[in-house]
Amino acid sequence: MAEVKTWHKLNMEVLQRTANRGSISTASAYEVDNSVKLEPDNSEFFQRAASGSSGNLKTWTFSLWLKRTELSHACIFYSQGSYGRVRFETDDTLTFYFNSGHELSTTRRFRDTSAWYHIVLAVDTTDGTAANRLKVYVNGVQETMSGTQPSQNEEGDFGKFASVTAQLGQFVEGSYYFAGYMAEFYWIDGIQQAPTEFGEFDDNSGIWRPIEYTGSFGNEGSFLNFSSPSDMGNDHSGNNNDYAVQNVNQNDQATDTPTNNFCTFNAVNMYGNTAKLAEGATFTASTANGAFTTYGTMAPSAGKWWWEGKIQVFESGSTYACIGATTNLAGLPSVSAQLSGGHVIKLAKNQKWVLNSTGYTYGATYADADIINVGLDLDNRKFYTYKNGTIDDANGIDISSTTFDGFGSQWMPLVITYGSGGASSYEINFGGYRTYGIGSAASDANGYGTFEFAPPSGYYALCTKNLAEFG
Repeated sequence: MAEVKTWHKLNMEVLQRTANRGSISTASAYEVDNSVKLEPDNSEFFQRAASGSSGNLKTWTFSLWLKRTELSHACIFYSQGSYGRVRFETDDTLTFYFNSGHELSTTRRFRDTSAWYHIVLAVDTTDGTAANRLKVYVNGVQETMSGTQPSQNEEGDFGKFASVTAQLGQFVEGSYYFAGYMAEFYWIDGIQQAPTEFGEFDDNSGIWRPIEYTGSFGNEGSFLNFSSPSDMGNDHSGNNNDYAVQNVNQNDQATDTPTNNFCTFNAVNMYGNTAKLAEGATFTASTANGAFTTYGTMAPSAGKWWWEGKIQVFESGSTYACIGATTNLAGLPSVSAQLSGGHVIKLAKNQKWVLNSTGYTYGATYADADIINVGLDLDNRKFYTYKNGTIDDANGIDISSTTFDGFGSQWMPLVITYGSGGASSYEINFGGYRTYGIGSAASDANGYGTFEFAPPSGYYALCTKNLAEFG
């Protein structure tokens, strides 16, 4: 945890000002509407059964957009029963195992859990120039790789679809599951494509963004866009090379995508030895004896913002769960510090608001599974909470005099869970994905986000399209 926290403190402001606003282009002509959330605790992945014909073992292209939500040893793609695989290592480098004789790894690490990565593996071992045979690109830029390139005309362990099962999001049986979101998965058979077939740099921001692929797929190619909730593994290439869902269902479809990146909890900015983060970084919990604080991946300085959370508090012992916002973007070292200094929260069990260390009782009652909404008005410096869509106090809490910590006027979502003899958890919904069901789906005035309770007039979901306009 210490290494993650140190890295985070040095780079948080950069992430907030670049990556969070930059996984997308708000003016993109091509929109990615859906992604799929994959959760290791649920053993969720996709699988293409061995059948038909094998693809080209010398020439092919793999393209995928992904957003990590947990930093772990995670497999992205695997040819089961053979050596071929693409995965994040424990040091967060990206390794490509072409076959048992050739492993190539990136020299840089990928630890940003706030933004989308686009990964392209472009292979053609028939090329006479060794450096051109295996190319790895991330967000349109070719990566420097350590390792040895394949020999000319060497065959790899990918594309053996007739005899080997292909898996998206898992390695071997029951290990190294990917945690996060995936979108726009392409397998191009028989062609080494450039990354510019799948994406482009935005002229104004310089951000890498998706474009529509219009090239050939080859006989064994496939394209998964996760657009059908009832058939998430459907192949849209026209080849009918479908992937069967493994513990994935319609509830795992998300609108958090590379063309509209939503706020989630941040795996590189959290405190607590009992830390639990899951379900696309929308679920946080403490055990029976510990505290856990987690922060959002986005920190606006202006605008009006709306999110909601479903509280789950088990009442044995001393437990509580808090939801709010903070100006201390670098994280806080202890529970006592979390309850004071530069942020405002709702102490759910104690039925009061807290601004820094000052409590404001309002007397509302609640039960487990109630939904608490947050309205953060940074234009007028006000903080509001709602119980199941009904405002607690129309006057709200004045946050205009809150002392900032050196990051200016940026405010970040915050959740604290604490258990002593009991456990507590929180299911957050920033609009892009949530674990709980929605009875009457509502979006903001721009049509973004899916909430149980509609945002008040002028309030918007925390996503990059809205941040570009209001934040």
